[in-house]
Amino acid sequence: MLRPAFRRLGASAGAFASPSLAASTSTPPARLLLSRAATAAAASAQPRQQRCYSYQPSAASTSQPQDINPGSLTITETTTPGKLSKPEDLVFGRTFSDHMLTIEWNKDDGWLAPQITPYQNLSLDPATCVFHYAFECFEGMKAYKDQQGRVRLFRPDKNMERFNKSAARIALPTFSPTALIELIAKFAKLESRFIPAERGYSLYLRPTMIGTQKTLGVGPPGSALLYVIASPVGPYYPTGFKAISLEATDYAVRAWPGGVGDKKLGANYAPCIVPQREAMSRGFQQNLWLFGEEEYVTEVGTMNFFVALRNKETGAKELVTAPLDGTILEGVTRDSVLALARKNLAPEGWTISERKYTMQELADASAEGRLIEAFGAGTAAIVSPVRSISWRGQLVQCGLKDHEESGAITNRVKNWMEGIQYGEDEHEWSYLCE
Repeated sequence: MLRPAFRRLGASAGAFASPSLAASTSTPPARLLLSRAATAAAASAQPRQQRCYSYQPSAASTSQPQDINPGSLTITETTTPGKLSKPEDLVFGRTFSDHMLTIEWNKDDGWLAPQITPYQNLSLDPATCVFHYAFECFEGMKAYKDQQGRVRLFRPDKNMERFNKSAARIALPTFSPTALIELIAKFAKLESRFIPAERGYSLYLRPTMIGTQKTLGVGPPGSALLYVIASPVGPYYPTGFKAISLEATDYAVRAWPGGVGDKKLGANYAPCIVPQREAMSRGFQQNLWLFGEEEYVTEVGTMNFFVALRNKETGAKELVTAPLDGTILEGVTRDSVLALARKNLAPEGWTISERKYTMQELADASAEGRLIEAFGAGTAAIVSPVRSISWRGQLVQCGLKDHEESGAITNRVKNWMEGIQYGEDEHEWSYLCE
């Protein structure tokens, strides 16, 4: 692990303790047993309240979030800056910038002084808990360069909100969102030479948090490391902005009620690779994850999924995506698409819906000519048009003609998003790095 000299930033983050269950010594044992029996009987008569961790996670620690202190940041710039790649040669996540941002945490001192240092390896003991029990969460966000050469972030507050939720769910420490945004902005500005000055290109930022305690015991980590690395990127798919084909997948499940599918945990991603490889072996780029006997449509690959269709009864146009029921990742792009569609499409007569819908409903809409188009939405690709879905031995067409690579709604969403991201359209979602 990086071991710089750190400055203490605050009081203890607090112990992980459960409330005492000891009864008062003045209560006779018989009365205590009777009281417990009466309490149990009363509880059984009440409707059972399900604990939905996926909906409102709280930190496993009893401590309050310890503010990260941007004012204590130290910067050590590299003496061997890397060579820039040609934008057209960039492959997503293969090239990295010169520096990294690191902040350590421990339960006694809280968050320590942040540092920006040259990009380097981490040194971790083989018994570090992240390796054994998957104490790891991350975010995906981007920095963009506008026409004036200024660096911009897109809705970083939403990323930090989700980052805190993910960390809290797996007993990692939470933090002040505004403090980390300020540090990420400084980091992105330092690495601005890696951001290609062309639309469609950006600097992908990967904030990551891992448990670093050396232990094989299962419990809340007593230490953690938050770090941010950056990768200059172009179009997510090597083929560019072209329609992809999906395989509807029901033999494997990406997420389930009461699970952690709505959190951005590394443990959610590795199990998806084998089903994706199987889909690719049959000529499809990604999986469309179905859930339950009803075959509800949930997500596509690692993206949220949208469909545009016409209502069977009224003929009204509807843009639909699955609701946030605990199995759907709270995508920043998803939320942005919904907000922009409500602003721009609703006045044109569109209904914007977050509801459950099935693969059978999509197949019926396609067969009846009511399925207008479909696309995935996520930080890496922004939007990814979908041509067809393989389901039960048939190919469900998603509204595109043979010569088309994207539908009108997908193109409009892409342009709305990029206009804000590259600072062409002034918007509160665009955060200027100063």
